[in-house]
Amino acid sequence: MPSATAAVVRGGELVWSDEVGLADVDAETPATAGTQYRVGSITKTFTAAAIMQLRDEGRLGLDDGVGEHVEELAVAAPTIRTLLSHTSGLQREQPGDMWETMVMPSTEDFLASLGLAERVVPGSHWHYSNLAYSILGLVVERLAGRPYRDVVSERLLAPVGLGRTTWTPEPPAATPYLVDPYADALSVEPTLADGSLGAAGELWSTAADIARWGAFLAAPDSEVLSESSAEEMRTVQAMMETERWLMGWGLGLSLERRGERVWAGHGGAMPGFLAALAFRPQESISVAVLTNSGARAYPDDVALDLADKELELEPQRPEEWRPSPPPAEVVPLLGVWWSEGYSFTFAWRVGRLEARLDVAPSWRPPSVFEELEPDRWRTASGRERGELLRVVRDGSGAVERLNWAGYPFTRTPEAFGGTG
Repeated sequence: MPSATAAVVRGGELVWSDEVGLADVDAETPATAGTQYRVGSITKTFTAAAIMQLRDEGRLGLDDGVGEHVEELAVAAPTIRTLLSHTSGLQREQPGDMWETMVMPSTEDFLASLGLAERVVPGSHWHYSNLAYSILGLVVERLAGRPYRDVVSERLLAPVGLGRTTWTPEPPAATPYLVDPYADALSVEPTLADGSLGAAGELWSTAADIARWGAFLAAPDSEVLSESSAEEMRTVQAMMETERWLMGWGLGLSLERRGERVWAGHGGAMPGFLAALAFRPQESISVAVLTNSGARAYPDDVALDLADKELELEPQRPEEWRPSPPPAEVVPLLGVWWSEGYSFTFAWRVGRLEARLDVAPSWRPPSVFEELEPDRWRTASGRERGELLRVVRDGSGAVERLNWAGYPFTRTPEAFGGTG
């Protein structure tokens, strides 16, 4: 690699960064923390976040047919959700020979070509598509009523504080190179001009900015993006690699398993550049690696190695315990309850009601409940998410049993029908 730069953000703070090599070989310009690199498809994570913002505002539904918003798409319209997760089956690239001519179609030419687009993969199989994200950029633009780049700049880059993330390079910026696979030589790659690919891969940025972006996606400012939407982006929609189930895809984010951890993030590639972002909300960590080599570099592996090293050197500290006694009306709900021959422990932890299946592995998070009204709770997360928990009382007002997701829970094991 001519140069590489990396950054680690932990708990919202930049805790480490470094850079090595030359951003420009001929000029012998060293890479610095402020050097921009093209981050390619990491741009897709911004496009996905912009779509989720519009969904949060009620301006679209993830299961809308994309043809409702981009009528030029002639092929049987897949949904916005499938475009986000690369399960639409749409061909990989825009119709035409952009990667041969290195001339990006204008928006007008792109729109005119949509009638030629094909769904090349049937069903819900995963198939990566830059075309899908170019179309999503059109959705953002049309619903917001202004250019896609302006929307992302105003609604994401500015509020998250990504001052060195731009649509065109701003000095200092790295020169893109192809490293010869058989010799210690390199050549300068052409720079693809701006155009209709914007939503799929045009951003330039620094390692620190991209690591901060990952930290935002792990724990967003709710004024910018709802926590539930960020979580939904990290929720698996499809498996990219089906042999070992090590790589899946959410909504605009890759999901990669390494050991016992699953990392969200995205890779990026443009001629002469490779990039990687990996983050985990559980340890509040985000890592970015950028290089100005378009081949023979593996920033994804480097990013995960850095993340593993950070967690090895600085393990996640447990939160300091503080007492939080339960409300009086919750006390009768606590303890062991039985359903279908299995015991569940209901407890009050950190100011919330939760339940664990006692035979479940310790790493599996509990179900957490939110109170709707007296004796009615909604499962906010975990097992039976979304289902109701009802408290059933006897004639004297004492808690007799629970009903969770339609199943009775009693203080002792009972056969079905034993609750009367």
